[in-house]
Amino acid sequence: MPVTAASSRRARSRRGSSSKGRAPSRKGPGSARTASRPASRPVSRPASLVALRFGRLAAMGAVAVLILVAGVWGSWGTAQYVMLTKGREQGTIVVARCGEESCSGPYTPLSAGSTARARVVIEKSVAVRKGRTYTVVIKPDGDEVVRSGPAGVLYAWVPLGGALLLASVVVAGGLGRSRVGWVLAGSGVALLSAAFLTV
Repeated sequence: MPVTAASSRRARSRRGSSSKGRAPSRKGPGSARTASRPASRPVSRPASLVALRFGRLAAMGAVAVLILVAGVWGSWGTAQYVMLTKGREQGTIVVARCGEESCSGPYTPLSAGSTARARVVIEKSVAVRKGRTYTVVIKPDGDEVVRSGPAGVLYAWVPLGGALLLASVVVAGGLGRSRVGWVLAGSGVALLSAAFLTV
């Protein structure tokens, strides 16, 4: 009996010492979240933002092109008669009277095959003044004339100059191409200045 009691006391003392030396493991709530959190991945740009940016650039580019095409179209309606003068009647007009939208006066021919006219009509503009004489080209099938010479050529392209200025704002602001915008704006200002200084 004494031997059995002593051995049981030694076993209990060993278990107690081993349990005292063992540190309790505690897992806080933060450790569980940290373990379950996946590794961070680089955030990629959504495809919708890329498509939106591309659509905006495409729209602004289309607007700029349409403005320039409209400027060329508006100028070519008159510039074709002034620049392509071969085979057309050329002469001078003395502006005798002016109305709200047009001026008129006698026409004197300068080119071979052209005939004199008592009255031809020219559009009223800053390039035409009453009492002045201008070299003109007669439009086909009518008595309407347009001013010719360097002044006539520059004035015919005035709509393009305005289109260049307008397109420069779209290119610089909408497309973010400031250098191209400045080039367009400078070209428009140069064309308009040359036209109004010449006429």
